[in-house]
Amino acid sequence: MTETEPTHAADELPETIGTESEDDVDPTDAFAVLGNEVRMAALRALLDAEAEGEETLAFSELFEATSADNTAGFSYHLRQLTEHFVRKTDGGYTLTYAGREIARAIRAGTYTDSVDFDPIAVDDPCPFCGEERLAAHGEDNYVVVECRACERPTLTLPFPPGGHRAHDPEGLLPAFDRHHRHRLSLMADGVCPECSAPANAHVGYHDADGDGDEPADRAEGVRRPQARFDCERCGCRLRSPVTLAVLEHPAVIAFYHRHGIDVRERPVWNVGDEWRERVVSEDPWCVRVSTEVGSDALALFVAENLEVVTVRESTGQQAS
Repeated sequence: MTETEPTHAADELPETIGTESEDDVDPTDAFAVLGNEVRMAALRALLDAEAEGEETLAFSELFEATSADNTAGFSYHLRQLTEHFVRKTDGGYTLTYAGREIARAIRAGTYTDSVDFDPIAVDDPCPFCGEERLAAHGEDNYVVVECRACERPTLTLPFPPGGHRAHDPEGLLPAFDRHHRHRLSLMADGVCPECSAPANAHVGYHDADGDGDEPADRAEGVRRPQARFDCERCGCRLRSPVTLAVLEHPAVIAFYHRHGIDVRERPVWNVGDEWRERVVSEDPWCVRVSTEVGSDALALFVAENLEVVTVRESTGQQAS
């Protein structure tokens, strides 16, 4: 399948590709359309057809897939969907982008399911006390990792209900880890994982800005810099240690690879006790993130926008 777009000279390109349109549907009207089982069944049928390799379904096929009593009534319901969620083509009916996204979310239980699960032992030491007493449990589609020895919360992050239900206890935490590593990687690359709009990164003291749980370090009077990511389009916000935000920098991956270690296998709740962070300057912001493996050392100097401005590597007696 190939889609052709108009071409423009470089100086004719708009500041943004997509703009607000008079044809955009009001969210209240769009979601009101979904409050009917016949229409929901039609969306599910089209999604199932796509999974089987069928891009379109005929009117009669959609009618048979629903509980509609007659074709006249079903025709009315289908017209409501064709305003935004379904497109009529020469071959029948197919899902629009919005229809496909909402049908997938419905199938996955994104908006309807709430999942809790009992504590699962985590085979990693606590990043605070070093005891191997970490455990993870689920609360309303959130995964909470905390230490049962020092009772410090390590992290609390959401995880889609579809992910909860699709994995057994052994597979859930690895999937949760990769899910958030991917989201963080997108944010660090300047792309919002929710809506794909630009995401802005800011390094600083974000422990008291009211956008999340209070870090354990504050109880000890220690202020640690954090990376904060914000999407102005959809409001998605994410905070992380600066170390975690630069963990997949090429210099870091290469450094660990030379020592036979895949640093990408380190989970988000504990990337290793060899990492150190030090604020070099607050105006302008610069954070030194360093690690050591054996007698070799690596230091990254991170600016306020999360750009790694300098990389220093030393070996043997040069390490500091």
